[in-house]
Amino acid sequence: MNFPATPLLLLALAAPLTAESNWPQFRGPDGLAVATDRSETPTEFGPDKNVVWKTPLASGHSSPVLWGGKIFLTTFEKGKLSAVCLDRASGRQLWSRDVPAEKIEEVHRISSPAASTPCTDGERVYFSFGSFGLLALDFDGKEIWRLPLPLPVNDFGTGASPILAGGKVILLRDQDVGSFLMALDARTGRQVWRTERPGFYRGHSTPFLWRHDGAEEIVVTGAVQLKSYDPATGEELWSTTGLSRVPNATATAGDGLLIASSWNIGADATGRMELPPFAGFAKANDKNGDGKLSLEEFPKGDLRSRFTQLDADKDGFVTRAEWDAYAPIIQRAENSLFAVRPGGRGDITATHVAWKKARGLPYVPSPVYYGGRVFTVKSGGMASCFDAKTGRELWLEERVGIFGDFYASPVAAGGKIYFAAQKGTVAVVAAGDAFNVLAKVEMGEPIFATPAIADGKIYLRTAGHLYCFGSEVKP
Repeated sequence: MNFPATPLLLLALAAPLTAESNWPQFRGPDGLAVATDRSETPTEFGPDKNVVWKTPLASGHSSPVLWGGKIFLTTFEKGKLSAVCLDRASGRQLWSRDVPAEKIEEVHRISSPAASTPCTDGERVYFSFGSFGLLALDFDGKEIWRLPLPLPVNDFGTGASPILAGGKVILLRDQDVGSFLMALDARTGRQVWRTERPGFYRGHSTPFLWRHDGAEEIVVTGAVQLKSYDPATGEELWSTTGLSRVPNATATAGDGLLIASSWNIGADATGRMELPPFAGFAKANDKNGDGKLSLEEFPKGDLRSRFTQLDADKDGFVTRAEWDAYAPIIQRAENSLFAVRPGGRGDITATHVAWKKARGLPYVPSPVYYGGRVFTVKSGGMASCFDAKTGRELWLEERVGIFGDFYASPVAAGGKIYFAAQKGTVAVVAAGDAFNVLAKVEMGEPIFATPAIADGKIYLRTAGHLYCFGSEVKP
């Protein structure tokens, strides 16, 4: 029997989704990777379980961004970059806009030219591509402005995503030569400020807007150093060491502290990389005596595999100047997870680091703060949990039952942490003091993109599809 819709029901059906149910950037509201509504999220799901909808999707590693009834992401297929919009209720594609690129940037063998996640303020969507630059579209796909940028000087590709701060689009481009942080007016694309970052090499982490004590800071996880900048001017506020050569993870915050992590090969207490003095190395290997070294002149070994990092300007040779500039990066590199107290200025390494850990460190996934705890996952499927205020280990390097690498960052909702592995398995772990795996989900396709969670639904991008999962979805 059909009942007529009441005015109140019609009003409810027509009401837009609330701001709390949006997921407007990489790692969601405020970049914290935590769902802000209290809707129950599914523990059990999979390709044939609790599926609200499933839609085919071209390749790409960008995460879904949600605002109102729309989803935004990027794709790369047959040499073509695209900005894409889907209907949030059904997964149906609403529009796709080709993004012109004269040349596609070099990327790591498992990465993608569509790796950066867009961001939105509810009026415009801001897409970033290393092969193009920045593009601002309205919700119907109409171009508002564009800012073409040169190809990044980095043979592993672009990883950082844009964020918003005070009406400005913030973009980080850490590369082997000419690293910078810039702010653009979100309405017009006009440059507000640009801060050069000399001494910083390739990095793939997204800036984090740290809000505390009525203030805001843009915190950047870079090579060897964590730095903070004034969002209004781009002026550097403070810095601290404690990071690896090539950072991937994005910072987060909780309990009044900023939390950052970084791990990379060659910065552990054992097995540290070493860069010998250039004079001796060149004497032994500079076969033609021209004072610089080509790839063919590098002996086989770890340094040869790092040639493209040492060759900062990518001219095919490593000079003494490039060698000597990179040497301090290797010497100062450190693998750690640490917390920073607010209020510092200048070098705060000795004054404002609240605690530091050397185990349980993720390579690519960012840490997530949730319920007074910090959660991490590292390759091999080892998850850890720390007390956010003190750094005390609640559980350390516990196996979630998934081997292999992790590239997606964990997300939190409904008392659960979701860890997605590259092989296509998601571990659902209780967000508590005791380690407890609640479920393991086999998706059957690789996962690189960080999931989005809103309104009790999980939006999960795999290698070939975007899924929307809900609790107790009837077949």
